[in-house]
Formats: sequence, structure tokens, C-alpha cells
Amino acid sequence: MKDITKKYSNGEITVVWKPSMCIHSAICFKGLPDVFDPRKRPWVTPEGGSSEEIMKQIDNCPSGALSYYQNKEMKTEEPVSVSGESIVEVIPNGPLMVYGNLKVKTHSGAEETKNKVTAFCRCGHSSNKPYCDGTHRKVNFEG
Repeated sequence: MKDITKKYSNGEITVVWKPSMCIHSAICFKGLPDVFDPRKRPWVTPEGGSSEEIMKQIDNCPSGALSYYQNKEMKTEEPVSVSGESIVEVIPNGPLMVYGNLKVKTHSGAEETKNKVTAFCRCGHSSNKPYCDGTHRKVNFEG
């Protein structure tokens, strides 16, 4: 899958969306539909909510596909590390969620740093392995 990154700004913050990481949990849409609406183009309209509401909602993104940075404070998009222990959670009929800071070594030997939440494929059908892309729903994965 192509590694695409989309950015949407309201002037105060910039919302960053990486579709290849999205597991389509719909938490963003259900929690803040005036900002996140997959039926619209663009599907992210940061003018639909306050920066605080948007940041709080993005912090609930289980895959890490959505992130943000504050325009006045950050010049780069370096991920913020989380402190504390790592937690692994098996989502019924879905991905393996790992919460915390990780270094993931890909099949090619490249290392990627992941922070906050990472969703790993369990169904075997993701086109973005080792990460979940939501295909488990299409193939009716049970496990």
C-alpha cells in the first residue's frame, strides 16, 4: 500500500492522517462527526470543532493513523514518546493493539519507531503487513 500522508489545518493545529495505518474503527467519526466525516471530501474539516476537542478525539485513535501537532509550538512532526509500560491487547475479531513505544523491524530489516498505539494484523490479509489496515472486517476474520 502506498504511504500517503494527508494534512488538515485550522490555523492552530494540523491534523495528520496516514490512511495506510487506519483500521476504520470509526471512533473519530462517532466522537466528533462535525470534524471527521468519511462521507465528505475532504473527510477532515478541522473548522468543525475546537482545537482542544480535536486533540482529545485524536488521542483516542486506536491505530495512530490520526495525529496532530500544534502549529505555533512544533516545527517538526517528531512523534511524542509516551511514558510507562507497554500493553498488548487482543481485539476480538480484530488487530493486536500494542500501547507504548516500539521499534518495529520490517521484513526488509528497516526499523520504524512507533509511539502511543500500534495496530498489528492478526487476520493475515492486510495489505500493509505487519500493520492492520482494516481488512479483517472485509474477510469476516474471527479470532
